[in-house]
Amino acid sequence: MKIILPTTVALKKGIFRLNMNAYRNANHYTLSEAKIKYQEIVAPLVQHLPKLNQISLSYELFAGSARRMDVSNGCAIVDKFFSDSLVNLGYLPDDDYKHLLGVQYLFGSIDKGNPRVEVTIHPI
Repeated sequence: MKIILPTTVALKKGIFRLNMNAYRNANHYTLSEAKIKYQEIVAPLVQHLPKLNQISLSYELFAGSARRMDVSNGCAIVDKFFSDSLVNLGYLPDDDYKHLLGVQYLFGSIDKGNPRVEVTIHPI
């Protein structure tokens, strides 16, 4: 099951980029708003999913520029927000190691017109 996820969310005060640098520098109000908005985006994307018990996730980053970056920097917060959304929306009991058995980050390519992260859910 592959789902295309955004790498940004629109907040009251502008665009929040889902990467480690923005996450580290944001205050908790901004992070809370970003997480809520991200879940609102994710909800219709996962509505076709069955209830899951154990999964692994593979994230593939399609960067919006040729600027060098760490793949984990671009995927870690997407992973955090997406995994939490699966739990909050009732598709996964928890995102602990008993239910989320593995996470993989991959570099897809550069796509200036459509930066994104594609997640593949692997039921176990």
